[in-house]
Amino acid sequence: MQFTGPLRKMTTQYGPTIRYSLPLGMDLLMMNGLIGKPLRMTFTGTHKCFCGQLVPEVYRQNFCRECFFTKPEASPTIMKPELSKAHLGIAERDLEFEQRLQLQPHLVYLAKTDRIKVGVTRKTQMPYRWMDQGADEATVILEVPNRYLAGVAEVALKDHFTDKTSWQAMLKGATTEESLEEAFALAQASLPEELQQYRTQQPEIWSMNYPVEQHPSKVKSMSFKSEGDSWEGELVGIKGQYLITTAGVFNVRSHEGHIVNLELL
Repeated sequence: MQFTGPLRKMTTQYGPTIRYSLPLGMDLLMMNGLIGKPLRMTFTGTHKCFCGQLVPEVYRQNFCRECFFTKPEASPTIMKPELSKAHLGIAERDLEFEQRLQLQPHLVYLAKTDRIKVGVTRKTQMPYRWMDQGADEATVILEVPNRYLAGVAEVALKDHFTDKTSWQAMLKGATTEESLEEAFALAQASLPEELQQYRTQQPEIWSMNYPVEQHPSKVKSMSFKSEGDSWEGELVGIKGQYLITTAGVFNVRSHEGHIVNLELL
């Protein structure tokens, strides 16, 4: 059986075990049910930008070049919320879009894998953001009314916590013995005075259990560069946005827009 279409990030459903679905063309594949089965994925050589254009190559973040430099979805504030200016009524690329995105409740959180990291997300993205990152545990430090304040908090907490996920260690199933409760207390004590009013009173710990039958001892990353590139292997787990196979690991999120053929062997 074969499915064809542009890759999009897998959707997740929180529960005792995280459930994954992969939209591909007109189909929605229930990926948990494919664990233990052999798959083959092949790149057709064409990309579909989120704007709908079919292009032979994409720029950063899988946008076509024009979109990357002009669309608000690819603006620097997406990666650096402390640069947000919508709360001041100042446009970066599209004020209406930026106000919709930035002037809504945002969370600053701690997430745990082999280390504890600090991050920012819209409130509507909890707990999906944590599942996309492959976090084993997570907790909210504070809730603020806009993206700028979340960025200010994140910058302040980088003195104590990383803002990066070690994806190789995450896929190996590595974890830290550090206490998320102790990290929560340290983070809240380290917040600037003007942000203390937004603190979460008690840590609510979310735990994530992923459908992984076998963690790789060595992480071999697979990627698509040219038409005809492919991989074939048995699916043995899913964590974050990675498919873990006997051939290596494949990051679905980093290949968004790549038009592929996925065969169930």
